[in-house]
Amino acid sequence: MKTRKEFISIAGLAGIAAFMPEKSISEANYPETNFRFCLNTSTVSKNPLDIVKYVDIASEAGYDGIEIWIRDLKKYLDSGKKASDLKKYLADKNLTVENAIGFAPWLADKEAGFRQMKEEMEMVASIGGKRIAAPAAGVKGDRPLDLFMAGERYRELLQLGRQTGVMPQLEFWGASDVLWHIGQALMIISISGDKNARILPDVYHMFRGGSSYDTLKMIDGSLIEIFHFNDFVSTKPRTEQNDSDRVYPGDGAAPIKDILSCLKTMGGEKVLSLELFNENYWKEDPLTIAKTGLMKMKM
Repeated sequence: MKTRKEFISIAGLAGIAAFMPEKSISEANYPETNFRFCLNTSTVSKNPLDIVKYVDIASEAGYDGIEIWIRDLKKYLDSGKKASDLKKYLADKNLTVENAIGFAPWLADKEAGFRQMKEEMEMVASIGGKRIAAPAAGVKGDRPLDLFMAGERYRELLQLGRQTGVMPQLEFWGASDVLWHIGQALMIISISGDKNARILPDVYHMFRGGSSYDTLKMIDGSLIEIFHFNDFVSTKPRTEQNDSDRVYPGDGAAPIKDILSCLKTMGGEKVLSLELFNENYWKEDPLTIAKTGLMKMKM
C-alpha cells in the first residue's frame, strides 16, 4: 500500500503533466480572465434561511450569482413550492445559479450515490442551474483512494451531467483523509479523459491540504469555472484549522493577489464564490456580511 506522500507525488505528476499548457504562461497569449462574483449561502447564516431570502440577500448585495445548498432547495420543493417560480424569481433578480453544494456519495457507493446525484442534478436543472459540486463525500479514510477508479467513476458522472444538463465539479477538501490535494484532483480528471472535466478549488482547502498555489500556473483555464474564495488565519497551525477559521479574502495570510493573478492569466470566465463558515460573522446581519464579502473580493 502506498503512503500518503507517495500518492501526492503520483497524483501531482500525472495530473499536472496531463493538463500543463504546451507553452509556458509567460509565452502563451491567453485572454485575460473575466470574473463573476457569487455568494455561497453558507457565508451569511449559521441556521439555513429560506432559499428565497438568500436570493434577496445576494441580489441586494450586488452579486452576479448564487451558490445554493441542495438541502435548502429540497426544503423549498418539499414544501410544495414550484421550481418554475423560483427560476423566474432568480431571473427577475438578475441572478444565475452558478453551482450547488451537495454530498451524494458517488465515490463511496456507486448505485446509491449516482441515484442521489441524478435527483439532485435534476433539481438544480429545474431552477436553471448548470453545475453541482462532486466531493468525495462518504468515502472512508481507512485506505488510500484508488485514483484510477475515481477517474473512471468521475467520467461516468460527467455522462450523467450531460444527460441532466448539470455538470459535476470535482471538489477536494483540505482536511479529507482521501481527497485533500489538488494533485489528486488533477490525476482523477486526467484518468477520466473527459473534455468536460472540471475541478473546484478553494483558497482555504488548498492551504489546509498542503497544495501549492503555484500549481494554478500550470493549469489550463478551462479546468476551473468555480473558485471558492476566502482566506485563512496565520495564528493557528495549518493542520488544526477548520472551516470556521475562514475569513474574508484579504483579511488573512493567503497570497490573494497572486491567486487572482494566476486566475487572470489562465484565461476563461471564472466565478469567484464567497464561501465562509465564520461564527463571528454569523452574529452580524446577513446582508452586511454579503456586502462586506463582495467588497473584499473586489479590492
